[in-house]
Amino acid sequence: MRLSFKNFSLDLSRKTHVMGILNITPDSFTDGGIFFRKDSAVEHGLRMVEDGADLIDIGGESTRPGSDPVEFEEEIRRTIPVIEELAKRVNVPISIDTYKADVAKRALDAGASMVNDISGLRFDPEMAGVAADYKAPLVIMHIKGSPKNMQVNPEYEALIPEIIDYLRISIKLAVDAGVKEDMIIIDPGIGFGKTFEHNLEILKNLREFTLLEKPLLIGPSRKAFIGKILGNSPTSERLEGTAAAVAISIMNGANIIRVHDVKEMVKVSKVADAIKRGVIQESS
Repeated sequence: MRLSFKNFSLDLSRKTHVMGILNITPDSFTDGGIFFRKDSAVEHGLRMVEDGADLIDIGGESTRPGSDPVEFEEEIRRTIPVIEELAKRVNVPISIDTYKADVAKRALDAGASMVNDISGLRFDPEMAGVAADYKAPLVIMHIKGSPKNMQVNPEYEALIPEIIDYLRISIKLAVDAGVKEDMIIIDPGIGFGKTFEHNLEILKNLREFTLLEKPLLIGPSRKAFIGKILGNSPTSERLEGTAAAVAISIMNGANIIRVHDVKEMVKVSKVADAIKRGVIQESS
């Protein structure tokens, strides 16, 4: 299982890959405002690569529950200068976290090489075509509703089958637009239109998503369900809970983990990989 980029190639069968989160927003649920300035954002991106990140995911719009959309121009203003600078200084793929096709296009022109769409191609019908034109790997995620309303009493008759059906349709949208099958990654969308119990059910039954025959990305990092399990702990105290969720995700089939705490989760993934595969790999 290999992802091929314009200038990169990732062998997902060799190990679990770690995607570092870089939010360039004033209002993300866990680190909003910390990396809002270009210099601090670039510095954090460089640090994540030093800490072992295999990919960097850059977003300029918070998609926390209840958040409002950001205008195209503002999202561009936040993300493009950081992408341009990091693309010159890192040797890992940069992903743009957006559901807007025009933002994705600008980001790919600026040096990004991958698109992460939380809407699974549902919010902007032009997104799949952009990914196809640039031959960019594409993460398609499941969401129920929009960030503004997704956590308002989300209900399912059959959680896992409904998510799989949604992702299957999104895969077809991508392929019909010209995206190659081996360039598509799926994400069941932890916390995006799910109750805490839904999130647990997804992680427990993660292997069911392998029937879609696509690399699987999981993003449990610092999520609210972890805080709830740990006695309503704040985001700053969810490191160990995130580590547990990451390890279980890897054991249950995740190929890419999307996290804030790269240094720690690289270590977690190495141990989980060794246990899962029964082999201790030499550090690279």
